[in-house]
This record gives sequence, structure tokens and C-alpha cells, in this order.
Amino acid sequence: MPIKNHLVLCAALAWAGAAGAAGMSSDHDFAVQAARDGATEISLGHVAEQNGQSQAVKDFGRRMVRDHGQAGEKLKAAARQDGIELPEQAPPKASDAHELGKLKGAEFDRAYAQQAVKDHEKAVALFQREAREGSKPHVKAFAEETLPILEEHLRMARELDGHSGNHEAGH
Repeated sequence: MPIKNHLVLCAALAWAGAAGAAGMSSDHDFAVQAARDGATEISLGHVAEQNGQSQAVKDFGRRMVRDHGQAGEKLKAAARQDGIELPEQAPPKASDAHELGKLKGAEFDRAYAQQAVKDHEKAVALFQREAREGSKPHVKAFAEETLPILEEHLRMARELDGHSGNHEAGH
């Protein structure tokens, strides 16, 4: 199946990625998933900045936009160096942003914090696997270098989740 059938455009600053095709390497699959997940974190971060009630949620959302945007640029470069062709932008998981976008205030804060914990638990596992098993040197190095940042995001998300019920600033 030609790669052009997998290209989808999305919002600026989203992570690069393409839908996986049968027979692609696990490094390619990792890059695709990391790109989509990063684009989702950016999208949700923007929603958090708009819909969050607590300053901690707004700040966390802003940090997700910044960190995942920077990581997306590094992923593009690593993929390019390893000969993995990715499109300019990856589509975020629209359902997450759409559902959270309907919420406001404290209800949003709780749901966003819980979603951030789930998303970052999955991301940490994904990046650990690539760091352990990856065969493309630059993409593997990207996973190794980005993993501590994702672990920090997970710690922060868990703190947010613990504070979202009482609207404290948290950090």
C-alpha cells in the first residue's frame, strides 16, 4: 500500500507521523504511535489552557504543548536520519479532544487529569519498549532521551489528578 494513502494533515506544531502499514518495522510503528500521541497531547493541552479551572491544569496543558511540540521536532529529525519517511503532521486522536472539549471548570480538570495519567502511562510503556528493543539508532536514542520527560509528565499528571478534586494549584 503506498505511503501517500496514509498521509493526513492536522494542526500546526503536531508531531509528525503516518498511519502504519502492514510490514513496517517496529521502529516505524513506534514513530507513528509517538507522533499521534504527541499530537493528541498538544491538542488536549490547548483545550486545557482554554477550559481548565485551576491554574495547575492550565499550566500543565501549556507544558504539554511546549514539551510535546519540541519532542515532535526531535522525532522528525530522528526519523529522517534513520530513513523513516513521515509526513509533516500527524492527526491527534480527535475523540479525546472532542469529548474533553465539551467539559468546563472542575469537571474538565478532573477528566483532563485522569486522561493525562492514562495517556502518559501508555506513553512511558511505549517509549520504554522502543528504548529496549528499537533497531534504528536515532529513533531509539530519541526514545531513550524523551523517556525521562514522559516519566516527569506522568508524575505531574498524577499530582494533578490528586488535586483536581479540590482545585489546588498543586505545583
